[in-house]
Amino acid sequence: MNIEDMLTLIEAVKKHEIESFSYKNETEKIVIKKKPKQTVLASELEVLKDVQAYDNEEKEDIVSDIGSDKVVASPLVGTFYAAPSPESEPFVSVGVQVKKGQVLGIIEAMKLMNEIECEYDGVIEAVLVEDGSVVEYGQPLFRIR
Repeated sequence: MNIEDMLTLIEAVKKHEIESFSYKNETEKIVIKKKPKQTVLASELEVLKDVQAYDNEEKEDIVSDIGSDKVVASPLVGTFYAAPSPESEPFVSVGVQVKKGQVLGIIEAMKLMNEIECEYDGVIEAVLVEDGSVVEYGQPLFRIR
């Protein structure tokens, strides 16, 4: 079977909403499977909207609690480390100028070290967690002005 025949076959499977198709002869075997469409129930959609609204409200509360809209929050649950090793100096400290993309710290989760990058240009106003402490998803780590 040549390429044009294969493309025609693929288009036919798409057009006629066939979930799977297989063809076999002495020299070749072709199997085409479509991924099933995901359907979301209206009730699931409402729950998803409620969760997103709650997350937005919680983020606004955090911002108002710490007095800044430039907050770098934890993207995951794990152990926060301010330096690359126990003997090393911290990545950043209060008063240090930072740029977007600069590494601010590390969070260890499931034995993987995840670098936390700055989301803003500015100056570190406060380090909100201590080295070696457990952090939660969404917990503010740094305040930047």
